[in-house]
Amino acid sequence: QFYMYRNAGQWYPHDRYCFVQPIPPEESIIFKPLTEEPLMGIMRYPNAYLLGQGIESGDMVTFRPESEYEFTVDGEKLYRMFDHQITCKIQRS
Repeated sequence: QFYMYRNAGQWYPHDRYCFVQPIPPEESIIFKPLTEEPLMGIMRYPNAYLLGQGIESGDMVTFRPESEYEFTVDGEKLYRMFDHQITCKIQRS
C-alpha cells in the first residue's frame, strides 16, 4: 500500500490522500501548552481533487479531529489524511 510517490524529484499524493504540515501554536492571550496548533496546518501535497477546489501547496487549512496520521517525508513531519477531512482554507491578510 502506498500513499504518495516521487517522480522527477517531486512528491505526488495517491488517490484521495493529501499531506499537511503541522504549524506551531498561534499567539493568543489563552495559554496553549502545545507544540502544534490543533486542527490547522499548511497544505504541502494536495491531491487532484483539492487542487480542483482551489487548495494549493502552501495554503493554510483546517481539518477534522483525529484525522492525522503522522509520517516523515524528506525529514519533515507531515500528517497524511483524506481529502474529505480538510474542512476549509484559511485566507490570511
